[in-house]
Amino acid sequence: MKRFPLSLAALGAGLASAFAFQPAGWWPLMILAIAMLCELVARAGSLKKALLIGWLFGLGQFVIGLNWIATAFTFQAKMPPSLGWVAVVLLSLYLAIYPAMAAGLAWRFGEKKRLALVMALTGGWAITEWLRATMFTGFSWNPVGVTLVDTPLINVSRWIGTYGLSALLVVIAGNSWLALRQDWKPLAVTLATAFLLWALPAPPGQASSADSQVRIDDPGGTVLMRPIRIVQPKIGQQDKWRPGFEEEAYPRLYSLTMKGPRITPRLIFWPEAAVTEPLEDGRQGAEPYAEAERLRATRALQADDVLLTGGLGFTSSDGQTIDGATNSVYVMQQIGQIRGRYDKAHLVPYGEYLPMRPLLSAIGLSRLAPGDIDFADGPGPRTIQLPGDWGKVGFQLCYEIIFSGQVVDRNNRPDFIFNPSNDAWFGRWGPPQHLAQARLRAAEEGLPVIRSTPTGISALIDSHGRLLQSIPWQSAGVIDATLPNPLAPTLFARLGNLISLTLGFLLLAAAIALNRRARYRAI
Repeated sequence: MKRFPLSLAALGAGLASAFAFQPAGWWPLMILAIAMLCELVARAGSLKKALLIGWLFGLGQFVIGLNWIATAFTFQAKMPPSLGWVAVVLLSLYLAIYPAMAAGLAWRFGEKKRLALVMALTGGWAITEWLRATMFTGFSWNPVGVTLVDTPLINVSRWIGTYGLSALLVVIAGNSWLALRQDWKPLAVTLATAFLLWALPAPPGQASSADSQVRIDDPGGTVLMRPIRIVQPKIGQQDKWRPGFEEEAYPRLYSLTMKGPRITPRLIFWPEAAVTEPLEDGRQGAEPYAEAERLRATRALQADDVLLTGGLGFTSSDGQTIDGATNSVYVMQQIGQIRGRYDKAHLVPYGEYLPMRPLLSAIGLSRLAPGDIDFADGPGPRTIQLPGDWGKVGFQLCYEIIFSGQVVDRNNRPDFIFNPSNDAWFGRWGPPQHLAQARLRAAEEGLPVIRSTPTGISALIDSHGRLLQSIPWQSAGVIDATLPNPLAPTLFARLGNLISLTLGFLLLAAAIALNRRARYRAI
């Protein structure tokens, strides 16, 4: 093939692969697309062309898969909505560098041996996805392994993590390409290995640090274990920060919180920034207003209920002016008592803070979240002991949940993870993609994940990554359920991304050895 058809085929394969992610969820497309990528890299003829092929593949995948980012700009009055698609393309131009590097490694160490090409692409893919999650604050959205969340192979992530799962998908695709060339042995070995990893028993389930029975005051006299309620109030981004809208928002939250028969105690979950006025304020004379807001937020609670809600905190170094803000999750009880707080650590650049603010604000750019004060980052994953007998909770606020290996305090393992989010920004494609990545965190860590969002998709996910209950996008409702128990720490929970990185480098080393051997034989 000539250069242009190769390039066009790479771009087309990348575009098609984006539909393997949610909401389409046609996961076999990713296997077909990466098999096509193997063929294109094998035909590249030079390292430069192989890099271009990988880059175009990534560009097509990211431009389509990240289209939801453009929707966020429609809620920002200070910048034209057309900038949304400019942002999608610019971000994709950068993110495509990572699959380009994987393709370059595949050509460089697989030019003499097709099996070596597959091994190098697989190892390079695991390493470069980890790099994408790490470099320049990281953006690990949509690793290719997440397309397998609705297949039994999601269970493999408990052993090798997300980037290992991506490597498994790539090696299945690459060996399928080899099988089409009459070499079936690598595919058979790969599928057998995948089956063994899937068939290995999960770590035994363990009781939470607290298992308490509570009673529903209902004629049926039903008894539930650790009842929870997840609230989705259907509050759109166009309304959320509108002056005075809290007078409408609170009644929605109250009515959903109190709906149905009396259950006590309950663990109640509200979304990210469900309370839009500060729950804490460091300015002199402002604390009475924050205290009143805390009382207002907990008005719907019954005795011994515990509320976990997203909220804001303001800081002031001089006691007069606001010099910082935190995007936080508050653990609260009746009469506005704060029992714990988690501050978001992995902030969204251009969303929650504006890098190089003096320069960018001077040319008219603004962050997407309303206000001119940048959020301050918290210290990282934190586990909080809940009041009473509820056990321990870990927090990941909004898109923090996408970072594999970075969601849990490994020195103080929680019983479950709460992931409040505001996916109202992100159109139709963003929420199901976010949910899929939360499911992958649950499976690899062996911990239940609870999601509460204002417009969906709120969900209860068990420690195997299974979706137990959910509230559809753009609906109001609640999930009443029992808090699932965690598993004992998985292999990934103990070793983290060391597993997938080791696997990646071993595969690269094996590819180098195979390629060198083939080269010597050719001499």
